Amino acid sequence: MNDAPRHLLNDLKFYLSRPHECSYLPDHQATTLFADPDSSITTEQYDDLIQFGFRRSGSMIYRPRCASCQACVPVRVACSSFQANRTQRRIWKKNDDLTVVLKPGEYNDEHFALYQRYISTRHTGGGMDDPDPGKYIDFLVGKHIDTLFVEFRHGNKLLAVAVTDVLPGALSCVYTFFDPDESSRSPGVYSVLWQIQQAHQRQLEWCYLGYWIENCRKMAYKTQFRPIQGQINAHWRNL
Repeated sequence: MNDAPRHLLNDLKFYLSRPHECSYLPDHQATTLFADPDSSITTEQYDDLIQFGFRRSGSMIYRPRCASCQACVPVRVACSSFQANRTQRRIWKKNDDLTVVLKPGEYNDEHFALYQRYISTRHTGGGMDDPDPGKYIDFLVGKHIDTLFVEFRHGNKLLAVAVTDVLPGALSCVYTFFDPDESSRSPGVYSVLWQIQQAHQRQLEWCYLGYWIENCRKMAYKTQFRPIQGQINAHWRNL
């Protein structure tokens, strides 16, 4: 409980899970600190919690808290001082023909069909390829959290959807899924670039990118968004 913001402890209870298999590092055991799932956590409360390294999956708000490992580092981008590198500028230009549409965080048949295509190509056999609309929306949308589904379209064709939480001080990148046939556009990177720009336009200080693990190849792209900070030993530091 010492990991949580002190002024929230009067309102929220926190629980520590039993050791379980780590989702990121093979042959590692993990434990997870999570907020009481029966509490109605507001967007404002989540804005405080995310500053202390918490994330959400659906309505479950959690953070890794492993006794012998600190590999999972929460990371965030300082939006006002962000400068795209050469590769990111090229990706931005490559996608300047797309139209962006903001939709509320709720179920949509077209989104779900795209999600199924993405998962069947990128995450087969990992427990995410369940064609159940209820599980899909429970994974992406949290109760009492202000969430947007950001559509990226080429004409009428839906190419990608970025799920983002709108917080009082930040945007939080929740998940992005896209048409596997459009991988050459680097839609995952483009969606992060767009969310950083959108946060800056909204005069929000941060864009949160979730957890980064140095030895996890799939997460290496996150440190390309600079300046980036990681929460190390309860303090945010430049990486």
